[in-house]
Amino acid sequence: MSIKAKIKSYITFTKFRLSALVVISAVSGYLFADNLSDPDDGLKIFLLIVGGLLVTAASNGSNQIWEKDLDILMKRTEKRPLPQNEMSVAEAYIAVIVCLVVGTYMLYLINLYSALLGLLAFFLYVFLYTPLKRISPWAVFVGAFPGAIPPMLGAVAATGKFDLVAGVLFFVQFIWQFPHFWAIAWVVYDDYKAGGFALLPSKLGKSKNSAYLIALYSFILIPFSLLPWVLGWTGITSLIIATLFGALFFIQSYKLLLSCEDKDARKLMFASFIYLPIIQFLYVFDKIEVSIPK
Repeated sequence: MSIKAKIKSYITFTKFRLSALVVISAVSGYLFADNLSDPDDGLKIFLLIVGGLLVTAASNGSNQIWEKDLDILMKRTEKRPLPQNEMSVAEAYIAVIVCLVVGTYMLYLINLYSALLGLLAFFLYVFLYTPLKRISPWAVFVGAFPGAIPPMLGAVAATGKFDLVAGVLFFVQFIWQFPHFWAIAWVVYDDYKAGGFALLPSKLGKSKNSAYLIALYSFILIPFSLLPWVLGWTGITSLIIATLFGALFFIQSYKLLLSCEDKDARKLMFASFIYLPIIQFLYVFDKIEVSIPK
């Protein structure tokens, strides 16, 4: 393989774009929890970005090792490096181990709790969520825990402790993951079915029952997204914008409930990718520093 092709394989193997989105979420948590008065903040953010990328890459790579025989059955994953024999299993294991060890060490250089959170997210994602995907739709609930750790990790990296700020950031992302992932599961339902995955909340698959739960969690997300304002950590701007974007997000989920069509699920899926970083950085730009407990 050429160097360019090998780099492309590693980008696919580690799901680099997804890893980058995870790190953005962690950085938003750091910036929200910290007032950037520490001269080491720049170094800590660098370690958080690179360490977070590597640990997330290790999680994504482990997922592909675990599911290498299933990926070949699904159109969206059949061209991944392992099914295409562009990468050996031994090479994949080495890449995962290197990423996990180096990434965890970089998080440890920030503080011990950051490293432990990174490891916790890795083990929950790889050893609980991944195997459970073929067993029960409850995999989505289990996967929501490691999926919600990034903003908490960012906050803990900034403060060195688990506090209410870290918890609130965790639960906002935790609730968001249900409509987000179920929208994805709806869009790729046939592909998931070919791989033996049934991840929509209803046994009926793409049904009113599933659409109802997607809309319900989208609605619940609105009050959760207002918690930083309720607690006095952000101002009126976040109240208005978070409510507006939450309402728009819910409306799109309601359209899916009415139509049960793939096009509306796809719109909701893309809306979820846009919604989360906007809300998280809205908190950052609108925070009232003196009111956030340190």
